[in-house]
Amino acid sequence: MQETTGAGPGYPGDEAVTDDFGLAGVPDAFQRLWTPHRMAYIKGGQHQFKNQDDCPFCVAPRRSDEESLIVHRGRTSYVVLNLFPYNPGHLLICPYRHVPDYTDLTVEETAEFAELTQTAMRVLRKVANPTGFNIGMNQGLTGGAGIAGHLHQHVVPRWGGDGNFFPIIAQTKAITQTLDEVRQQLAEAWPQDAPAGEEAAGEAAAGQASHGATDAQ
Repeated sequence: MQETTGAGPGYPGDEAVTDDFGLAGVPDAFQRLWTPHRMAYIKGGQHQFKNQDDCPFCVAPRRSDEESLIVHRGRTSYVVLNLFPYNPGHLLICPYRHVPDYTDLTVEETAEFAELTQTAMRVLRKVANPTGFNIGMNQGLTGGAGIAGHLHQHVVPRWGGDGNFFPIIAQTKAITQTLDEVRQQLAEAWPQDAPAGEEAAGEAAAGQASHGATDAQ
């Protein structure tokens, strides 16, 4: 009996680029997007970011807010848009120091880290009116951290129905605004009397080197 998978007889245009030579495999309902260029990232893995010189979270504060998608600069930490958002307004709270673990933060860093997280939630509520949030950190390689060498906390706004059929069936997220537009809206809505400023942030970023390479290990 032939197995039925729900995948139709073929995808439009397949006949022009395929032949009748069969290979082993069970058909399913998914299309394949072949991306061999990503092998460079896969082979590099977590270890491609070895120190603060090539870590994107260390490089970001050295550029302009617009270039790096930075929403706010604090004294010890900053807020940046995720380049690969789960939802519009997906923010990351990052310390300037290149440290991997939450327990590596100083008391001052921990306090501002938490304060920036709360402010991010308030700003997102004001700008986009989400009905919920996912907040958390993935710690270490086995914990699923995308860049395990530099601590970062996710603040993801949620709305009813945002987990609809599109990401589930098509493995695709529909983002309705450009990252630059979202960054500008959130930056403009960020409280002006919030602690820090670009001058203090610049000092913190410049001071990374004074902590030495041990911070990155």
